[in-house]
Amino acid sequence: MYKVFVNDSLIILTDSLPKENKLPVFIFETLCIDNFLQNIIANPTKEILLLCTDLEQSRALFFENFKIVTAGGGLVLNSQKEVLFIYRNQLWDLPKGMTEAGETIEATALREVAEECGIDKLSIDRFLTTTYHYFYRNENCLKKTHWFLMHSNFEGVLKPQVEEGITEVVFKNKTATLKALQNSYANIKLVYNKYLDLQGYN
Repeated sequence: MYKVFVNDSLIILTDSLPKENKLPVFIFETLCIDNFLQNIIANPTKEILLLCTDLEQSRALFFENFKIVTAGGGLVLNSQKEVLFIYRNQLWDLPKGMTEAGETIEATALREVAEECGIDKLSIDRFLTTTYHYFYRNENCLKKTHWFLMHSNFEGVLKPQVEEGITEVVFKNKTATLKALQNSYANIKLVYNKYLDLQGYN
């Protein structure tokens, strides 16, 4: 399956339905994508299933409706296994940003975390997951963000990249992390849950 966020509504492209499905279901082959997206924006729904006959073919056709913007980001842990958060637009977020010409996605993720948070001594532990998030900028766009689990033993003062609208950067313990996720984006919760899955916590 593939998961695409439109704001906090989650579209799930799948070729099978759960036995006891209670989610709204749309048949991919019958949709006008533009109308479908506008309806979701106007009438947010927590989760929607897009039933596909051929999942990979439908994914390709679905993505053809968007300009794909590639980005990289990190879920960064310090030596106390606290999680690094940024605060922007009154929401807690994880650092991320768009790739530059000639960069590998790993280099993008490391650079963006460093720039947005004023942190160094970063290392990538492993790939976590990829998220897709819809936005409109003169055309329909889909931000494809590759997320990595990172570590840093940085002990200096964190510096938010204020020119990017970031007003606070802070490491949070588990209790504070769970509270921050209540005021965050749905795709950030997905990234954190993926981290928990890898640690065997879910």
